[in-house]
Amino acid sequence: MIAMKNCTVTLLLLGLGLAGSSTAAQQPPLVSKPPIRLVNVEGRMDHLGVDLKGQRLFATAFDNKTLEVIDLKVGRQVRSIPGLNEPQGAFYDPGTNRLFVACGGDGTVKIFDGTTYQLLQSVTLDLDADNVRYDVRSRHIVVGYGGEKFLAGKVTRPGGGGALAILDTNGKQVGNIELDAHPESFQLEKNGTRVFVNVPDRQEVEVADLAKGTVIARWPVTACTTNFPMSLDETHHRLFIGCRIPARLVVFDTESGKIVASPAMVEHTDDLFYDAAKACVYVLGEGFIDVWRQIDPDHYDRIGRVATPADSRTGLLVPDLGELFETTPHHGAQGAQIDVYGIQ
Repeated sequence: MIAMKNCTVTLLLLGLGLAGSSTAAQQPPLVSKPPIRLVNVEGRMDHLGVDLKGQRLFATAFDNKTLEVIDLKVGRQVRSIPGLNEPQGAFYDPGTNRLFVACGGDGTVKIFDGTTYQLLQSVTLDLDADNVRYDVRSRHIVVGYGGEKFLAGKVTRPGGGGALAILDTNGKQVGNIELDAHPESFQLEKNGTRVFVNVPDRQEVEVADLAKGTVIARWPVTACTTNFPMSLDETHHRLFIGCRIPARLVVFDTESGKIVASPAMVEHTDDLFYDAAKACVYVLGEGFIDVWRQIDPDHYDRIGRVATPADSRTGLLVPDLGELFETTPHHGAQGAQIDVYGIQ
């Protein structure tokens, strides 16, 4: 086996749950911090973006039709951008001080000034503009959108193929990569031109070449279905996929396109993240965060399970801040908030 740098195991704040395949003496390397309360935010929330230098977090409040701006220096919600039709993804570009928000309801990408939050431009794609990524090689914004939508084992919206739209930082569409159905999470290589795309309607990962603008491979997800979240370990050529039915963490070898591991994990995941420095995978799911240690590229050990509030399952790992953020919607007596965990 190839030796890997393991997650640092520390004591966890009392009150968090623990279950795993490792010994009971080990606890997940997450320390709960005070949550960030959100006022006047109702319904489910989706993905997060971050401004590292400015210490701001951007939270897409899907049902609330807002983007919530959070000042991490003071741990407080400081701005709410209204009038967004089902916002799902957000990305802040420090080079241009522009904020890109993908809205699923009307298929637009809204571009805001990062200081004044003034709307600069609205780019219309198609229904269900969703995840947003940044291509460091070309300095382009990549947005998944359109196509047939598959949820809970059923087609909830017909529509044929989906796509990845490629935008410059001024909002001009400079490319489009056609896919077989709606793209869920996708990840871009930093040292190459490939992009890996979860396409749950086809139960596969579609691999596209950004330079060629086309799909170059299709990898079947044979261990499970409803493959939504994704993360990439580019150094060891491993792609992590979160499935819901059954709940499994699927690990692909990105050189061969073959599955090398598929252990059972937390139910109904919507986000997962790989931390290269810690050699850990964090899986956000229904009521828990699973923490997996990468023993070597083909072997993974769940070292803990952290209990989280009801309906918490989207978030963002920010290694530069040493923190993992998770959204929690208003649920009964539980108010909307961003839960914060320190990575140890």
